[in-house]
Amino acid sequence: MNEFGGQPNRIEKNTKIKGDITSEADFRIDGKLEGNVKTSGKVVIGKDGYINGKVECVNADIEGKFNGELLVTDLLSLKASAIIEGTVSVSKLAVEPGATFNAACTMGKGATVSPASAAPKMQSSKTNEPAKAS
Repeated sequence: MNEFGGQPNRIEKNTKIKGDITSEADFRIDGKLEGNVKTSGKVVIGKDGYINGKVECVNADIEGKFNGELLVTDLLSLKASAIIEGTVSVSKLAVEPGATFNAACTMGKGATVSPASAAPKMQSSKTNEPAKAS
């Protein structure tokens, strides 16, 4: 990860956090986060990482699980092990074969990050079978 606005932050495996995080630096999550992340950097969710909440960032790489609202102003990259549920707004999207992308998605240059005061929309309901990217 490149440093963007400061030292990168990391939530390690076997760490669980409930709450909101605001940072100007990159963030890597290998543990579990119940809450919101807002950064002007990059968010990486490692293979064992999980976020349930709202994420607002410039770029994101996801190998683990995400459930909630994801707002990415540039590139969202989903690795083969990624599982995404909820709503997604991105400028550019890259999906590896095998990734599960079960989300309502808005894509294109019109994708913008909402103000921090906007309430997160969290969905925990499951639908039938998640779509598999191929």
